[in-house]
Amino acid sequence: MAHPMKHAESSARRFGGKTEDYLAIHNWFDESKSFFTDFRHRALRHHAEGIFLAERIFGVTIVNSEGKQVPVRYIGEQHVREDLGRIPTAQDWLSQIKPARWMYGQRFTDSGGRTCA
Repeated sequence: MAHPMKHAESSARRFGGKTEDYLAIHNWFDESKSFFTDFRHRALRHHAEGIFLAERIFGVTIVNSEGKQVPVRYIGEQHVREDLGRIPTAQDWLSQIKPARWMYGQRFTDSGGRTCA
């Protein structure tokens, strides 16, 4: 799915209530699109740890417009599965990063001989 609204519509079909009941959570999962516009934005929140972070931010459950309590974890799992077909771990994403020298935190000197981080 390409848009948080589509995820929210799917949540309303699955859990009841209105699309608007779920939109804030789905917007949060896709917020990283604002600064990284291809699929790689998903590496920040589209994983098991991101789902548990959503639960800490939004609470264990939300109450939809029908008065039904819906686990935030279920909403997050639905979002990630709709986008990726499975729920990866953060390690699954991070293990695909090609290390660069600066990532190791090595110090180097600039052209003036000054030590830089």
